Amino acid sequence: MQSGRTIWACPRQVTDLGDCFFYHTMDIPGHGHVEGEWDLRGRESEYLGGVSLKGKRVLDVGAASGFISFYMETQGAEVVAYDLSDEYEGDWVPYARLGDDLYRQRFQEYKMGIKKLNNAFWLAHRANRSKARVVYGSVYEIPGEIGKVDVSVFGSVLLHVRDPFLALQNALRLTRDTVVVTDAWGSRHLRYLSWAMDKLGFHRPLTSFIPSYETCYPTVAWWALSPQLLKSFLGVLGFEKTKVTYSTYASRWGKRRNFTVVGHRTHLINDEPGHPAPWDGGR
Repeated sequence: MQSGRTIWACPRQVTDLGDCFFYHTMDIPGHGHVEGEWDLRGRESEYLGGVSLKGKRVLDVGAASGFISFYMETQGAEVVAYDLSDEYEGDWVPYARLGDDLYRQRFQEYKMGIKKLNNAFWLAHRANRSKARVVYGSVYEIPGEIGKVDVSVFGSVLLHVRDPFLALQNALRLTRDTVVVTDAWGSRHLRYLSWAMDKLGFHRPLTSFIPSYETCYPTVAWWALSPQLLKSFLGVLGFEKTKVTYSTYASRWGKRRNFTVVGHRTHLINDEPGHPAPWDGGR
């Protein structure tokens, strides 16, 4: 980071719902009810695996329009919201058969969507009188200047990144105690295969690759991840004590099955691969 440069984003003055895209359905003071892709209202604690948030410093990775960030504040958390802005490319699936013109068109639509998503966050941030601080950047380069946090949250993020392990590693190097990962519980085929292997005693972490070269969709989703795979990732990163819960939520695609993995740190933080850092127990 350059000298004198701050990582913290400046609040935006956004007042028009038409300039926004909402990932979550929300009830916003002064604006009323707005529809989003997912409706988690009334089930926020379940979505977060029942983790206690009071007095905790929390990193919300992939905060989107901020619904979970603002909820965690109401539970007594100090929140750092982390997400892409339209200045970052994100993990766009590079379909070769799209051709340059269609690729550029879709990519520009995606960038505009990110900008409107950021606008939704700031509109709701102001309306809720939120104190959450915001950092924009790549999930692979979460800045250490954020400082240590007690809890990191990945709410339906990892299916959208090309390297979910690296994304977790970047956040968990800053995380003292707890990680919460919620994600879509894949296809029926993956769920059945995972269940069958468990019944047979083959506790193997599974995943499937989502992008189709035949249809060139989806453009911003990569993986159907299994809870077992996430538990393996977290174990490698020093969070061996885990618990998995399952829930169904309303979405614009109908009811969708999700899982939540809560992991608790069991081993010391390694700030860099191969170089264990002493655990000081403080910020």
